[in-house]
Amino acid sequence: MSKSKRIDRLRAMMVEKELDAFLVTSEENRSYFSGFRGSAGYLWLTASDALLATDFRYTEQAAAQATDYRVVRITAGLEWFKEAASTGVARIGFEDQSVTVSQFEALREQLKVISPSPELVATGAASSQLRAVKEPDELAVIQVAIDQADKAMETVGAQLRPGMTEREIAWKLEQCMRELGADALSFETIVASGTNGAKAHHKPTDRKLEMGDGVVLDMGALYDGYCSDITRTFVLGKASPQFRKVYDIVLAAQEITEATARAGMTGGDVDGLARAVITEAGYGDDFGHSLGHGIGIAVHELPGVGPKSQGVIEDGMVFSVEPGIYLTGWGGVRIEDLVVMENGNPRILTHAHKRDVVEL
Repeated sequence: MSKSKRIDRLRAMMVEKELDAFLVTSEENRSYFSGFRGSAGYLWLTASDALLATDFRYTEQAAAQATDYRVVRITAGLEWFKEAASTGVARIGFEDQSVTVSQFEALREQLKVISPSPELVATGAASSQLRAVKEPDELAVIQVAIDQADKAMETVGAQLRPGMTEREIAWKLEQCMRELGADALSFETIVASGTNGAKAHHKPTDRKLEMGDGVVLDMGALYDGYCSDITRTFVLGKASPQFRKVYDIVLAAQEITEATARAGMTGGDVDGLARAVITEAGYGDDFGHSLGHGIGIAVHELPGVGPKSQGVIEDGMVFSVEPGIYLTGWGGVRIEDLVVMENGNPRILTHAHKRDVVEL
């Protein structure tokens, strides 16, 4: 879909919410609706104007990337905003999920000198929701990022040995993804060995792997503006009966979800498919996070896939399926795939090995 069509969708949202103008402040939405990938700037849309305001570092880049926008150079704080808002607009929508209190106050100060003063209208996730259904071109780029992370997982996972540190493994994963063409990491890599596996978002340390350890690897590649995310759990040496039991429960929860989730379910319904398996096995209290999350320009975006997620899962949405069990003093197991809802059913996009306990 061209950027102009994305602008049309944003303008349709403005009509629905009776907005005369809309201010985009989040980096992800700025990129999605304009194509501009600089780290600073604002989008301003009305029924007849599309403006991108950025500072001198990015004006040339903005002109090249955001061809559907009139580029304005920021020279004096929010003066550009006051000038744009002085064109007869009454209701200005803004992304309250990305605007801080101080930023909101600064915007409001600019509007006070305009008579009559326009109203700032919070729009929640309305603009971000427009990114939830992925276009074919987006899916193709996401698949490249997934393939890069898959290959790195297979390559480095096979190299795990006692004596390696968590930091060393994290570096090897980053290096491998970069060598495969990734532009960057989509988030800070998680390497959690032994008892550290009980910490769902453990940061790598100098702890050395030992024989018998479970090792949770969670990472993703960033490619051409889009993210991937994968988790696999390995064991050094022969898996203990408890490790195999926990692993099999987590894998069953994931596979049942991937086989039975359907378009039209809410994110909460999908989460419940996996949670029921883990709860029935007696580990419900040890699965403390949501089953998954949407992914695209941001590593966490809509749709939500958690116990309280009320949004409906539609065809074209990409999200993670990542059940886990975490036992303090023992360790943990998490297995994560990315899927796209397609023709009413999930299609698995992640292909790294997971069918059985991976013993090294």
